[in-house]
Amino acid sequence: MWYSLLLASVEEGAKAGESAGQAGAHHGSGPLFHLFGLEVTSEITTMWAIMAVIIVLAFLSTRNLKRVPSGLQNAMEMVLDGLHGIYSATLGEKKAWKYLPFLGSMFLFIIIANYSGLIPGAGMLPGFTPPTSNLSVTVGLAVIVFLMTHYSGMRQNGVGGYLKHFIEPVPFLLPINVLEEFVKPLSLSLRLYGNIYGEEMVLATMLVLIPMFLPISIMGLGLIFGFIQAFIFTLLTSLYISTATSGGH
Repeated sequence: MWYSLLLASVEEGAKAGESAGQAGAHHGSGPLFHLFGLEVTSEITTMWAIMAVIIVLAFLSTRNLKRVPSGLQNAMEMVLDGLHGIYSATLGEKKAWKYLPFLGSMFLFIIIANYSGLIPGAGMLPGFTPPTSNLSVTVGLAVIVFLMTHYSGMRQNGVGGYLKHFIEPVPFLLPINVLEEFVKPLSLSLRLYGNIYGEEMVLATMLVLIPMFLPISIMGLGLIFGFIQAFIFTLLTSLYISTATSGGH
């Protein structure tokens, strides 16, 4: 009898694992449609929705600016002041204001993308897949950071002055310094992708195995980790920009 019970438990576990695998299989789903010859996937449509949310928030919070803010304007100013305080630690107060539009937009996009994975149906409904759970998206974000970093460095120090730091303190370090610049965006993309994709897979598995209360606690952790990942991504970005735009290198 005990053997039958054990066999039944194994079969149930196998079915649960198969169901969880099917839930995560949507990450490899094909395009929803084609636009101007280009494939449009669920990640892209979700990114469009996130960008629309950010644009609407920006419009609503700035359409009737007041000296004494209230409502949505007050909330957005609190967020921006908080982000400015964080980035000031690496960039300095003046540069933090200069790069806040870029860093703040990146932070809002990533955190909303991370939190979209906590909405019921995310990754299972056509057209709705958390963008940051796809490696192509996180690599794209890292490439933007890479280009912005080097553009800022060249603009601040001149092309020759910026490129000079690759052979400092001694010329034979050139290959290592160049390699380091490519490792930075790679680590950014893999860190963000791995954490968000892993969290999604754990949540999908727990929803199958224990569908009642445990997933709620995991979703609570997801809120924390989603914020941490957006925070780390943009904080490291500010550090890279600070290093590229500093005079000393």
